[in-house]
Amino acid sequence: MTTAPKKESAFMKALKPSAQLAAVVGADPLPRTEVIKKLWEYIKAHNLQNPANKRNILCDAKLKAVLGKDEVTMFELTGLAGKHLS
Repeated sequence: MTTAPKKESAFMKALKPSAQLAAVVGADPLPRTEVIKKLWEYIKAHNLQNPANKRNILCDAKLKAVLGKDEVTMFELTGLAGKHLS
């Protein structure tokens, strides 16, 4: 019995980041999961979590170019970043 090759899920498909997103995560095509992981690495490395409410992210200039706001919640992060993937 042979198994059919596994279909790649939409989450695992490598997508090209926009120029604004590439400034944060790099220009190579990445799956959505990796993009979000790299965004979190950037947020933690630059200490951008709101100290009063860790679920909120305070955007610096690079993140604001991607997310469009001064402050976003962690729940908005994937939706806003997804608009920069094609």
